[in-house]
Amino acid sequence: MVRDLEKAGQFFVLLGFKIQDQARLRGDWIFRTVGLENVDAEYLRLSLPGDGVSVELIRFDSPPGHATEHSDKANTPGFRHLAFQVQDIEKAVEVLKANGVKPLSPIQEFTKTGKKMVYFPGPEGILLELAQYPGT
Repeated sequence: MVRDLEKAGQFFVLLGFKIQDQARLRGDWIFRTVGLENVDAEYLRLSLPGDGVSVELIRFDSPPGHATEHSDKANTPGFRHLAFQVQDIEKAVEVLKANGVKPLSPIQEFTKTGKKMVYFPGPEGILLELAQYPGT
């Protein structure tokens, strides 16, 4: 769920996603599906070419949503972050930084496995992770 669908969509395009579908959501079927009355929303589906991973972003115009304080913290219960495997984490971080995205830390390495990872803020409090595994 996002407040600015265009900005959030552009962020995922920056990560290599391609826009697949976009539509207005209205009518009895969506009311029944989400358990809310008078739904007027717009959704955007993006996918990564070649691997079947997709992300759906939804902006509710009606009824309005309510933000949860501290929902962007890694230790908050519930759905917290998405992780993406990359082949060159250093290059991926450079691209993000060049586009104004600031990682939460320098790239970290889990010495037990050799996995490299970095967390960074995505649009609207979505916490994202890039991960590079040894041999990829």
